[in-house]
Formats: sequence, C-alpha cells, structure tokens
Amino acid sequence: MNQTDAISDYLRRSAHLLTQVADERAEAIAAIAQAIADCFRAGGKVLLFGNGGSAADADHIAGELAGRFRRDRPALPALALTGSSATLTAIANDYSYAEVFERPVRALANPGDVVIGLSTSGNSPNVLRGLQAARERGARTVGFTSASGGHMPAHADHLLQVPSNDTPLIQQAHLAAAHIICELVEQALFPK
Repeated sequence: MNQTDAISDYLRRSAHLLTQVADERAEAIAAIAQAIADCFRAGGKVLLFGNGGSAADADHIAGELAGRFRRDRPALPALALTGSSATLTAIANDYSYAEVFERPVRALANPGDVVIGLSTSGNSPNVLRGLQAARERGARTVGFTSASGGHMPAHADHLLQVPSNDTPLIQQAHLAAAHIICELVEQALFPK
C-alpha cells in the first residue's frame, strides 16, 4: 500500500468509527454530559486521569472545562490528576504505580463530584483503583474505554465504550466525544 492509500485507509477507518459512535453511543455521551453539568450545578468538580495518550486526553479535557471550549464563560472546576510529575512519581516510588490516581482521588474527591478514568484497554490497574476510590468517596464515576471494556464496566456509573479495539482510533473517538461533552456542558450551564 502506498502512502496516499495508507492515509486514505486510516482516515476512512477513523470516519467509520466516529459514525458508529454517533449511531451507537450518543445516549452514553449525553448521559455523561448531563452528569458533569449536574455536578457543576451542585458545586462539585471533575477529576480526570489516564495513562499515556489517555493522560494527554485527561489534560486536554480538563483544560477545555477549566478554560473554555466555545464560549467565554466562568471557569469550571476540572483537574487532571496527571499534571504533577512530582506527585505521580512520589506516589509511584513510595507506594506503587497502581496507586498514583487512587491516592489523589481519596484526597480530593467528594460526594457529588465526577471522576473520569480513561483506559483504552479498560484494564489499567491505576485507573481502575482511581475509579474504585471515587466510588468509595461518593463521587460519580465515568469510564472511557474500548469495545472489550476490560474490567472498567464494573467501576463506572457511566461508560463510553468505543466500538473498536484499535488504540489510536479509540483515543480519537474519546477526544471527539469529550469535545461533544464539553459543548453540551457549556450549553447546559451557560445558555445564550
């Protein structure tokens, strides 16, 4: 396959997956947006985390909420737990890497908050432990994962399962869904 064909193939697979998400996961995306809007209305916050590309997505989503998405509006309390290398490495060194999200969630999550874990496999121990800690603290949990879902469905009150097991395509769909969620939250909280 030449480069042009490879590019076309990849973009077509991506577009097909996004169409599947639109057809099969719109209700899940809407429910997640509603949970986040309700959380903010009640004075709560959103905590996010993931590993690798999913960590970058957690940072991206937090930035869209704390900063702005499409509208100039007040900041929303959203924090990615992936942003502090000192905290992550201290917890990994002193305890274990499996606890790098669990411990901050135990410190920061309150009843009514929303805690979002992103894992393309659905099996990342640190993400699952973070979601479990959130439930124990009374927060609502949201999982972003793949078709297989791994163990994540058991830990998430709201679940976005992208119908694919191709990691880069899953991450693209997660980010597209996150952008939709940010837009829906802005519309709900700051109507024109």
